[in-house]
Amino acid sequence: MRSLVPFRDINVHASASHYAFTSPSSPSAQTLVVERPSGDLRLNDGALLGAKRVSSIAGILGMIKLRLDKYIIVITKAQPMGRLKGHMVYKIISTEFLPLRERALHDPDEDTYLSLLKTLLKTGPMYFSYSFDITNSFQRQAQSDPSQPLWRRADDRFFWNKFIQSDLIDFANGAGSGSGLRGGQQAGADPFILPVMFGMLRITQTRVKANPLTFTLITRRSRHRAGTRYLTRGIDDQGHVANFNETEQIVILNDETGDLGGFAGGGGMQNGKVGGSEGYDTQVLSYVQTRGSVPVYWAEVNSLKYVPNLQIRGVETAVEAARQHFSEQINLYGDNYLVNLVNQKGREDRVKIAYEQMVRILVSSPNEATQADYVTEEKIHVVEASQKNQIYDRLHYIYFDFHNETKGLKWHRAQLLLDQLNQGLTRGQYFRGVDMPADAQGRLEVRNRQTAVVRTNCMDCLDRTNVVQTMLGRWTLTRQLTDVGALKPGESADDDKSFQDLFRNIWADNADVVSKSYSGTGALKTDFTRTGERTTAGMAQDLNNSITRYVKNNFGDGPRQDAFDLLLGVYLPSTSITDTNLVFKDRRPILIQAIPYLLAASFFMVIITSLTRTQPETTVWPLRVFALLWMVIGSWCGHFIWTHGMLYVNWPKLNTPRWAQEGYQETMGSVMKDKVIGNFVPRERGASNVRLGHLEEGKKRIQ
Repeated sequence: MRSLVPFRDINVHASASHYAFTSPSSPSAQTLVVERPSGDLRLNDGALLGAKRVSSIAGILGMIKLRLDKYIIVITKAQPMGRLKGHMVYKIISTEFLPLRERALHDPDEDTYLSLLKTLLKTGPMYFSYSFDITNSFQRQAQSDPSQPLWRRADDRFFWNKFIQSDLIDFANGAGSGSGLRGGQQAGADPFILPVMFGMLRITQTRVKANPLTFTLITRRSRHRAGTRYLTRGIDDQGHVANFNETEQIVILNDETGDLGGFAGGGGMQNGKVGGSEGYDTQVLSYVQTRGSVPVYWAEVNSLKYVPNLQIRGVETAVEAARQHFSEQINLYGDNYLVNLVNQKGREDRVKIAYEQMVRILVSSPNEATQADYVTEEKIHVVEASQKNQIYDRLHYIYFDFHNETKGLKWHRAQLLLDQLNQGLTRGQYFRGVDMPADAQGRLEVRNRQTAVVRTNCMDCLDRTNVVQTMLGRWTLTRQLTDVGALKPGESADDDKSFQDLFRNIWADNADVVSKSYSGTGALKTDFTRTGERTTAGMAQDLNNSITRYVKNNFGDGPRQDAFDLLLGVYLPSTSITDTNLVFKDRRPILIQAIPYLLAASFFMVIITSLTRTQPETTVWPLRVFALLWMVIGSWCGHFIWTHGMLYVNWPKLNTPRWAQEGYQETMGSVMKDKVIGNFVPRERGASNVRLGHLEEGKKRIQ
């Protein structure tokens, strides 16, 4: 019988000629064989003998080809996170790279590739389930074909290991093995393909007003245009935006996997109407929100300044990409309520203006309205289509002046945005499904569908976005529990203090995970999410996170971006034997590289001089002159580094953004004119060999 779900247990049989993967619990299943060193795949009807080593793994994460060798990445340890509608979900804890060559060949670039990948897999929060599709929301699962293998049902956006599973996927599809041979579909390979999601997942059994339920929060990060904060902004030519995340808030009533008892329900909602009763049937209530970078071509260029230089390219050039993006969003989610939280003054205003220009271009006969109050002249700005002639007329743009309205810790004023969204939230509904007991595949009978989504963004789609998404999640949860009779009209989920604390902390944990994946630190303002108010400790933590972000975004994000690009197939390592250029070699002139060390030496010399004790009869002025000399050297080095900061940002080496290369060349031109060291910098070494990507040449830049 064809297996539709991945194997829960796999043994790896390693020998000099191959790796063989078998499932002890499925002795009749075929054995997957990976030939060494070619990497060719085949299925064997029986177990292969002669293995030197047999080890047990939780699954195959994928296969990746680097400069000198191909590696099979296996999951060696997974942590159970809880059951979701009876299905256990796991978090990847550790992985191992199995080289195809018997004796590993060492190369500086190869070692760096491996180090980057291992660090990302160790720190990146990745989840999987053997029997449940965690890449899809409950609503999309209800529309999928359960007769298909799990990996074929997975959402392409959130199938994070799809690139490194491509060898297995091609083999299963009949595209052949590494030898290039083609054949029919290989159903025996399906159970070895394990979809993995990158993001956040919490499953908690709890109660609200004595009503037992399972509360779950899942955030799925898109594998398209994935990267780090300042290196991945805006939209790409395929319509993918940076830092796109889908967050699904799930409530399960009468969950058979729980031990909290059952909920009979009061005036439950049936077919979208209040008044039905479901007895003790398992009910799933789900609500989805999204976030993503402003869909125009824009970037923030690091130069060691705390506030990077903002660049926005002509809005018209991004229209086709934006059309692709919103076509996908509308087809997936229905009406899109685009909540924009950037500042309307200062540097962020240019991003706001660009976003509004894009919406005006996309919708038919845009109709605009502005609300003002004593705080700001543009508290809320709405742009909508006055007619419904095309798909893009389902876009509803709402700008909210979050910064000014909540200034002075007046966080309750975010309620103004909720009031503006109330009608759209009510119309957009949420997903509700009820178990069909007679269905062997555990499918849900759909009673209600979510027909709209709120897509929230600020500059980073992190801190302000988290506050608003938490507020919308709380409002929807109260509505859901009221509709099914778990709460009486007028009651709120926040009335239950213990659940309120749980809810706030789970959403704050979600904020930290999303922020750390993108910016390198936890989110800001999570003290408000956790406690409902701003605290001194929270503001101190925000200061610490802001400083840490500055350091990581300037000096640590380059390697992190390289790791994302490697794992997701954005960059393919050269396998040419004649290519002897080291990708990760620092090609800056030696003098440029030496200046930070000279700065550190000057600090050391000044400190040593200040701590040196002199005898009464000793002449002091030579020591003072020595200290003054090093102070001058240190001051010049610090000024040089600050003035030419782009030379000291740790840029990605694999797919360096074009604007980074342009800035590097401009800065090197400035160094050539420097009166102190200009004549000592070799001109032939000043050229950057970076690889270009991300932004197209010829797009108009607006500064």
